[in-house]
Amino acid sequence: MRGREGIVVSDAYPRIVGPTGRGLTADVLTLSHPDGQPTLGLDAPAMTKRIDKVTSRASSKTGATIPTSLESAFLLDSPGEYDVHEILVTGVRTFRDEKQGAERGFNTCFVFELDGVHVIHLGDVGHLLTEEELGEIGTVEVVCVPVGGSLQAAKAAELVAQLDAKLVVPMPLDADGAGKAELDRFLHEMSVQSGEAVPKLAVTHSSLPTETTVVLLEPRGRS
Repeated sequence: MRGREGIVVSDAYPRIVGPTGRGLTADVLTLSHPDGQPTLGLDAPAMTKRIDKVTSRASSKTGATIPTSLESAFLLDSPGEYDVHEILVTGVRTFRDEKQGAERGFNTCFVFELDGVHVIHLGDVGHLLTEEELGEIGTVEVVCVPVGGSLQAAKAAELVAQLDAKLVVPMPLDADGAGKAELDRFLHEMSVQSGEAVPKLAVTHSSLPTETTVVLLEPRGRS
């Protein structure tokens, strides 16, 4: 996600190579969940912190594997309100299952304000949002929603309705096989036809659609 304030990358694969062969770079890197690393304190109480102004890189205590090209990015991996490189970020504690994290642990949804547009990356959330969580998230115009895994198509569509965003970017767990079928079911739930994926999405506040619109993005290689 690129804005005038800077570049944000969420849940990067351990290795990401761009179309030019160079590594992906960013000012801010967010990790929604440890995905196997015993490091986010899944057995500890949820931690909330506020940083009024941050200008230097955070040290990683998560043990997560970070792509080499993103090592200089400021790392956010827990709930709180942050101002990093003039990018306003809100992390909201959620879970990766419907049992308060008992099965798959915690998840953090991150909201970014870039060029006046509020974007939420839901990470690996596995449940519908509570009124309290919706209040912490606030108004968003763009939602990046996982499809598949713990969040099946119908529930993903219901979650999108809760957020009432104008642009919806589905993030299929797997672009092929069962993941493709689940994505098709999600599009059906959203009452849209399966369209052609685009390489990127350019958004300004004035260009936002008046009705909820689903945009498919081309997957980046896990090289």
